[in-house]
Order: sequence, then C-alpha cells, then structure tokens
Amino acid sequence: QAQLVESGGGLVQPGGSLRLSCAASGSMLSADNMAWYRQAPGKQREWVASISVGGDTNYADSVKGRFTISRDNNKNTMSLQMNSLKPEDTAVYYCNAFLLVVHGWVNRWGQGTQVTVSS
Repeated sequence: QAQLVESGGGLVQPGGSLRLSCAASGSMLSADNMAWYRQAPGKQREWVASISVGGDTNYADSVKGRFTISRDNNKNTMSLQMNSLKPEDTAVYYCNAFLLVVHGWVNRWGQGTQVTVSS
C-alpha cells in the first residue's frame, strides 16, 4: 500500500533550524501535489506549505521567508527546511500527498513528526 513516512523532527532552540523529510513508498506510480501541515496542541491542523510536480511553491504567511519546501520527483521525496524557528512553530508536522496507484489517485498522510522549539 502506498504510504508516506516523515523524519527529521526534534527539539531545537529558538532561532535554530531543522530539516524534515517525507518519503513516499509502496505500491505507487508517482506523486502529484505534496504539502506539509502542522498541528499544535489544542489547535486545528493547519497548512504550512505545498509544492507541485513542476516545483511551484506556496507558503502560509506565518512561515514565509523562514521555511523552504522542496521535492525530488525521481525519489518521490519532499523536504521542509525550517530556519529561524520560533516557539510558535512547535507542533506535530505531517506530510500529505496525492499518490497515483494502480486504481487511481489516493490522498495519503504521514504519521507525523514532532517539532519542539524551546530554550
């Protein structure tokens, strides 16, 4: 079954950097639009950034200029470089993607990776 697996979360001090990765694997043919979401304690899941197959990117205003989303279509992977991290960036980060499988397109979520920004 097609699935997404995130990695790279952890604890970092304010102003620090982290890089998250997401790998699509399993019975899939390709990936279309890919995105990162996050969910802070007591809050709803929110969209962070997205990237198309062609490399077009979009960012939430709260992370614009600090986060950079990228992807490798040959490896079906996606990354999120997070710089100048703030305590309010603390959340579980999820990757999301539309994956082409034998019977059509499916939408998949990763299991999430914790990012904690604290001194």
